[in-house]
Amino acid sequence: MHELQDILEQAQQQFAAMNDEAELEQAKAKYLGKEGSLTQLLKGLGKLSAAERPAAGARINQVKQGIEAALQQRRDALAQQKLAQKLAAESLDVTLPGRGLGMGGLHPVTRTLQRIEQLFHSLGFATADGPEIEHDFYNFTALNIPENHPARAMHDTFYLDPQHVLRTHTSPVQVHYMEENTPPLKIISPGRVYRVDSDATHSPMFHQVEGLWVDQDISFANLKGVVQDFLQRFFEQYDLQVRFRPSFFPFTEPSAEMDMSWKGGWLEIGGCGMVHPNVLKHVNIDSEKYLGFAFGLGVERLAMLRYGVNDLRLFYESDLRFLKQFN
Repeated sequence: MHELQDILEQAQQQFAAMNDEAELEQAKAKYLGKEGSLTQLLKGLGKLSAAERPAAGARINQVKQGIEAALQQRRDALAQQKLAQKLAAESLDVTLPGRGLGMGGLHPVTRTLQRIEQLFHSLGFATADGPEIEHDFYNFTALNIPENHPARAMHDTFYLDPQHVLRTHTSPVQVHYMEENTPPLKIISPGRVYRVDSDATHSPMFHQVEGLWVDQDISFANLKGVVQDFLQRFFEQYDLQVRFRPSFFPFTEPSAEMDMSWKGGWLEIGGCGMVHPNVLKHVNIDSEKYLGFAFGLGVERLAMLRYGVNDLRLFYESDLRFLKQFN
């Protein structure tokens, strides 16, 4: 009996001194393992007489329960200690002000596109969209630009294969729209376009907004009024003047470059003209009955002027120091 008491006290003291879970489990085997001291005593019960065996077995089981209780108590203590250390390491000072979430904002080009659409919607124009990968027919042929026409080279086109290109302008959207709708038609077609060009004022990918109005009795005077009204309201300068210089575009006749008064001089802002009869013919619109005008504006150029940005590439460098200024 004294031997059993010594084993229990020894186990309790050893367990209490353990500070490592792995060592604690190894110490358990010393007493309760296959070769443990308590296990050996249980195996020796067979050597006792039948009269002694029940009392001895009961005492051994009592000591075993005491060892297991001491073991579990130390396990729980180590788990609590580990939890306390983790909580201390991850503690938060709830008196500190919250960090909050970073607020996103619209890209300046997106803001410009939204402003353009809002202003043209107020003039009765709907918005039309189309694919950015275009068939050669819609990007060139339907716009009165036949094969080997120098305008194709002027567009610095990205060819995906002999029949498909990354659209060089949003004019193909107008062709798609005229194929699917009958006059009167009054739309703008904003979107991304692609050309092989890159410097401080050009990008291989940029945005255009093109406008189209086809109806009876449409004239160049209507074109001038729409463009001037839009530019004055876009820049919020109601004394802003617009002039039109004769030019050439295959899909309009007559054609003109649009300039606006800016800082004491004139600044080119886009191109325009009356829709060429051949373009209307491609979409089965009677050019004897209907007339139309079209115009195109560079969205980034409008954004640069409105926000005072002097390098187009800043819009696409993803520099938050630059972009945060617009939100």
